This record gives sequence, C-alpha cells and structure tokens, in this order.
Amino acid sequence: MRKLLFLLVVGLAIFLLSRTEKGQVVTQVAKSYVVSPNYIEEQGNTVASRVKLPENYARVPYPAGSFQQYLRSFKLLPAGAEVINYTGKSYVYQRGHVGVLDLSVPDNGLQQCADALIRLRAEYLWQAGRKDEIGFNFTSGDYCSWKYYAQGYRPVINGNDVRFEKSASADHSKANFYRYLNLIFTYSGTRSLHDELIHITDPDEMQLGDMLVYPGFPGHIIMAVDEISNANGEKLFIFAQGNTPAQSVHMLKNLNDSKRSPWYEYPQGDSFGIPTYTFTEFKCIRFK
Repeated sequence: MRKLLFLLVVGLAIFLLSRTEKGQVVTQVAKSYVVSPNYIEEQGNTVASRVKLPENYARVPYPAGSFQQYLRSFKLLPAGAEVINYTGKSYVYQRGHVGVLDLSVPDNGLQQCADALIRLRAEYLWQAGRKDEIGFNFTSGDYCSWKYYAQGYRPVINGNDVRFEKSASADHSKANFYRYLNLIFTYSGTRSLHDELIHITDPDEMQLGDMLVYPGFPGHIIMAVDEISNANGEKLFIFAQGNTPAQSVHMLKNLNDSKRSPWYEYPQGDSFGIPTYTFTEFKCIRFK
C-alpha cells in the first residue's frame, strides 16, 4: 500500500511539474524514481555487455580498432557504482544512470561535460598510436595540438588573441599529456566542439561516437556509446555524459520511455530531456 501511495504521489508531482518550463529538469528527476531499465545485465563490465538488446535488434558493426569499438568496449565500474564528483564525494543524484565508465575524475574540477568527451577521444587516439592527431580548438578558434605541446610550445593568451611560444622542455610523457588535457579543458567546451567538428544534419546518419550538443555558456553535450538497428533500419542508442560539476562519466537512463530504457531513439524536435538536463535545442556533431 505504501509503495502504491508513493507511486501515486510521484506521478502527481510529475504531472504538476511538467506544466511549467522551470519544472522540466525536476520532472526528469522525478521520473527516475518510477523508471526501471528493462535491459540491464548487472554482470556486464563493458558498455556493450551491460545493456541487453531489444527483440529484433542487433548491434551495428564497426571495425576493430575504431573509435566506435573503443567506446562500445569501454570498461565499466561494477553495477551499482555511484557517480562521484571531482571532490571525491557522491553526486547528490544517483537515479539517472545505468553504468559508470572506469575513467578517473581529476580533483581539479576541470573535466566537465565537454571535457569528459574530449578526454575519451584523446585517450583513444593515444592508445591507438595516433598521438599526432590529438588536438582541439580553444573557444577562440585557435588549434592546440598535443604534438606541439609535447615539444614545449605553450599558448600566450591575451583576451581573444592567442599565440604559441616555445617556453618549456620537450616532454612526451603520459603525465604531461594530462597537463595538456587540463589546458584544453580550461579553454575549450561545448561551443568550441560545436564550431570545430563535423555537423550531421540527417538524423539517419547519426552513429556511435556522435554527440548531441547545445553550445552555450554553459551548454551541454552527450555522446552515443552504443548503437543498434533492426531490419527496418530503425536505430537506438545508449548515451553517456560527463557533467558540471566535474563528475564520473556515466550511461544514462531513458526517462522518456520506460519500456526501452536505457535505449534512446534519435530525439525528434528540439526539446529532449535526459536525467538532470533538458535540451531546448541541439546539434549532432562528430569527431573528425
């Protein structure tokens, strides 16, 4: 009886909150208390093995060694792991995720939503032996590469004016790589990724590794970390996000479709709700 009463109260709260624009995020949070994902394999220790497939769907194949396979095979913390803030403390909201990626959260607070996805891309290129391809634009539009950072070049920034000078000794170590990423995290974000990367304008062309972004100050961004399709070509995705404050990268529940959660269709229209955030507009982008 108590459980039924609780569900009725939560349902009423969802209805009332949904009537106002300010209530959109709170509505998503409230939904998480009544949405239980149907496709979770708790013994799964990777993105792909954690989530089961709906009937008549199969994973879209990608080549071994590709960025897509890197994401799909990414190791997860054990089922039930909490999302942790950069302070080392548990994030206040723990009902919106189905898996936490085994990716460290620096205690400097810099690795926020866009930064977390930059980190995934950079770690992949490093692991794949493609280090000379590691580079990202600052919000100013200036390109900052790991190759030249490792050689000792550092940005000299004066407002929107950026130039690079050799002011440090060459250092190609992994520790210096993370110092480079901290620099990128400081001067890049959703706006720079939106402006720099490939735009996917046809929803049918979206694929694993693509991102939905609202470029702003602040904006937000999420990444597709798995992709499946059926015989009709209908696609579903698993999305993951970092967040602000900086916290664990985690796979999202789908609070809009309890029967398919955590699988998502490509969102229709401009408004798209995920746990703790509602996109009022977004673009689909892809790393080059």
